[in-house]
Amino acid sequence: MAKKKKKPKKAVDIKSLYSTEGGALKRNAKFCPKCGPGVFLGRHKDRVSCGKCGYTEFTKKSENK
Repeated sequence: MAKKKKKPKKAVDIKSLYSTEGGALKRNAKFCPKCGPGVFLGRHKDRVSCGKCGYTEFTKKSENK
């Protein structure tokens, strides 16, 4: 059997996780409530999830669409 080709993974842009306001560092992404500060939740189409412990929060669908 032929092997399936894997899709290349997209690298996370570190600049999108942080911003500076008035010289102070602000974290834009949400932290995992189980793992604590330092572990960001990954943003997906319909959820946010932690890659370390597997914690997942599903987002509500918009009723306007």
